[in-house]
Amino acid sequence: MIRAPFIIIWVVLVTIYFSIAAIIVSFIKEGCVMPNKVAKTWARCILFGSRIKVIVTGLSNIDLSLPYIYMSNHQSAFDIPVLQAHLPVQFSWLAKAELFKIPVFGYALGRAGHISIDRSNRKSAFKSLKNAARNIRSGVSVIIFPEGTRSLDGNIRQFKKGGFILAVDAGVPIVPVIIHGVWPIMLKNRVLIKPGNIIVEIKDPIKTINYTRKTKDDLMDKVREVISESFEEGRKDRTLC
Repeated sequence: MIRAPFIIIWVVLVTIYFSIAAIIVSFIKEGCVMPNKVAKTWARCILFGSRIKVIVTGLSNIDLSLPYIYMSNHQSAFDIPVLQAHLPVQFSWLAKAELFKIPVFGYALGRAGHISIDRSNRKSAFKSLKNAARNIRSGVSVIIFPEGTRSLDGNIRQFKKGGFILAVDAGVPIVPVIIHGVWPIMLKNRVLIKPGNIIVEIKDPIKTINYTRKTKDDLMDKVREVISESFEEGRKDRTLC
């Protein structure tokens, strides 16, 4: 076990350092490629310090040259560095607005091309979805946690509709991503972090071209079913725990 305060200090230090680095490289060279590389190094440092190992399966299911909307279950703060470090594609996060208000880190997110969404402001949220759709059409994938926030009990929460509005508007496939084994690493209200192994499972893309805003709920149910079934199968398989 590793005491959480030591990890928190480590995370804060590397986050400040790499946020500054991402800001600097974003001014040196336009675009999101260099900031994304800095972010991957940041994420790997966090996982290394926490003694977390990650295995990715199912990469053969996707074409790394094409844009997708990646939708993942969300059970831990570690989900973000896990995906940032080990998903080998250029992508933007569709992230809650509060993250962009964090000094230095929030500015780095904006400079790196990530998209803020304020769910408390309907007009602002739809504007963010339009910006995300524009990014996708330009060839940049987007990652969304459709549950909206972390699970409190380790189970899959209900999905929010915003990501599916984005999907049908952009017309690109949704790739379900299931993160296995992250829940026991740091249980809620515990001060210990348990080193462990995480498996990121990438499923076949789900086409969205036959769905509309009126039928987005059907698409949402289909994606949630894929993620939930794979997640529950992982729970039964001890190698994914």
